[in-house]
Amino acid sequence: MEKLSILVVDDEPGIRSGVKRILEGHRVSFPFMDDDYMFEIKEAASGEEALAILEDFPPEILLLDNKLPGMDGMEVLEIIRQKKMDIMVAMITSYASLEIAARATDDGAWDFIPKPFTPAELKSSIDLITKQYFLKKITRTMKEEGKKIRYQFLSVLSHELKSPLNALEGYLQMIKDRELGADLQDYDAVLDRSLKRVEGMRSLILDLLDFTKIRLERKDEKIEQINLRERAELALSTIKPLAIQRNISVSFTGEDVYYDADPSDLDIMFNNLLSNAVKYNREGGSVELSVHKKGQGAEILIKDTGIGMNEEEVSQLFKEFVRIKNSRTRGIDGSGLGLSIVSKIAELYGGHIHVKSVPEKGSEFSVLLPLS
Repeated sequence: MEKLSILVVDDEPGIRSGVKRILEGHRVSFPFMDDDYMFEIKEAASGEEALAILEDFPPEILLLDNKLPGMDGMEVLEIIRQKKMDIMVAMITSYASLEIAARATDDGAWDFIPKPFTPAELKSSIDLITKQYFLKKITRTMKEEGKKIRYQFLSVLSHELKSPLNALEGYLQMIKDRELGADLQDYDAVLDRSLKRVEGMRSLILDLLDFTKIRLERKDEKIEQINLRERAELALSTIKPLAIQRNISVSFTGEDVYYDADPSDLDIMFNNLLSNAVKYNREGGSVELSVHKKGQGAEILIKDTGIGMNEEEVSQLFKEFVRIKNSRTRGIDGSGLGLSIVSKIAELYGGHIHVKSVPEKGSEFSVLLPLS
């Protein structure tokens, strides 16, 4: 339970003690809140005293009388606005008027409580302000998380594109300067490395596009009934050339499972899971894909005989821009977005993904999607 600090600024001791008596045991709870709020009450008898408290111990909520000795409430509110103090303010005064209410609102007050007020009226105002405080807090958190994600996005993008571009520049300069002579065949290895770098950049860009799609696009208008078995077989046909190159056998078992979804979402999910199962496998290994009904849902199961992961690595697996780095993954390209995208798709449809993995033995990814 979180306690919010309320500073009551009023020159009448009876008002201050009355507010304290009413609110000290008051509890605010809304269905969308994770926890209830209660209150700790502080008092000030003048605007000057209030500003001194605001500087040293700023409260979350300020109940501010307009008619005060010396500096009045509107002057205090103006200073709060100028200093950009993050405080929820409600004006309380017996000199209520539309003009004062409008001025107070323009200067950032959230509510206006005319005297005399009943305990129910005061509690109702505090409930409203607490709800606004909670929403502001959530909005601030979302903005901070957004900044963090944007920073990570730009950091990864600049790093992942800068390195291959530098390599490509070097390879092209080598060809331009004919460093290996005039025979074009002598440059085959250089061209192969260049094409691999281009493919890595293309893969990163496609992952970023998928990531943006899952985060920003509404899925409602693109929903249709699809057969999960057919989407799985389509994804297998796409991944088989890479599996053949690495001598990895790929098998599929499944039944017709009809599911309402955006087909591209399921394609992204299957392609990412299968691509990882092949990339992080070993030469001569295997990948098993199955699709079947399980209870009230549909289960997509992918098992591989790859390099596997320890518990700490599994715990980091679905974070955005996180790539598992160890001696076994050295040389394997990736954006660190693929499994984060898969997890978000599963959540989008009310499902979840589970991983079991043993180092040097392989991994098993299970996606369960509700059919109802």
